[in-house]
Amino acid sequence: MLDIINLDKTFVLDGQETNKKHAIDHLSLRIEEGDFITIIGSNGSGKSTLLNLIAGSIEPDEGQILLDNENIVTLKNHRRSRFIGRVFQDPMLGTIGDMMVEENMFLANHRGKNTGLAWGLKKKQREAFRNMLEPLGLGLETRLGERMKNLSGGQRQSITLTMATMNSPRLLLLDEHTAALDPETAKIVMQITDDIVKKAHLTTIMVTHNMRDAIRYGNRLIMMADGKIIFDARDEEKAQLTVEELIKKFSEKTGDVLPDTVILNK
Repeated sequence: MLDIINLDKTFVLDGQETNKKHAIDHLSLRIEEGDFITIIGSNGSGKSTLLNLIAGSIEPDEGQILLDNENIVTLKNHRRSRFIGRVFQDPMLGTIGDMMVEENMFLANHRGKNTGLAWGLKKKQREAFRNMLEPLGLGLETRLGERMKNLSGGQRQSITLTMATMNSPRLLLLDEHTAALDPETAKIVMQITDDIVKKAHLTTIMVTHNMRDAIRYGNRLIMMADGKIIFDARDEEKAQLTVEELIKKFSEKTGDVLPDTVILNK
C-alpha cells in the first residue's frame, strides 16, 4: 500500500552548511492497507519529519514514497491532500476560525475540486454534515452555524478529524493530534479517532508521545531514534507490550534513556 524506500532528509540549521541535522536516515518502511501504526520516540527522532515527507510539506534529499505503487515524491502538498488526510497537534491549524462549522466542512468535502465561495449550502448537505457529527457524541450536529473559533480545542479537533476522513482518504496522518488537549479531552478524541479509523478501515499513521496510547491503539507500533526505525512490533507482539518494556527497549537499542517528556506521558 505505502512503500517508503531509502528515504533520507538532512536540514541545514541557521544557514550554516557546517551545522546540519540528519533528520531521516535512509529509512525504509512498508505499510499494508488497513494498518494503524503508532510511532513513538524522543524529540528530534524524526517522527514529524517522516509525516511531513509523506504529506509533501517537505521534499526528501533521496528516496521514494510509493502509494499504491505510484511515486508521489514529486507531487506537491495540495495535490496529495486529495488522498491524504492529516490532523495536526494544534487544533487551530485544521480549520478556519472565522468560518462556520458547516462552511469548514463544505470546503473539506470539496478539497481538490473547483469550488467557489458563492456556493450556498443545500439542505441535503447540511443533513449529511449533521449525520457525520452526531456519532461523535459532542452535540456538534446542532452547531453547524457556529464559528469554529468559538468551539473548544477538543470540539475543534474532533471536527478536524471528521473533515480529514470524510472522503475516505487512502492514508490518514495524525501528528500528535491530542498533545495540546487536557487529559480527559484527549481520551475522548482518541476514542473518536479509533472509532473513525475502524469504521472506515483507514490506513493510519499516528505520531504520539503518549506511550500508553501507542500501545493501546492500532495494530503496529514503531519506535524511532536519530531518523531510523529501531523497533517495530505488530499484532500479538504489540498487544503484549508494556510501557516499562518500551523504555527498556529504547535503552537497549540506543544506549540512552528516554527523556522525561516521553516518560511522563506514559
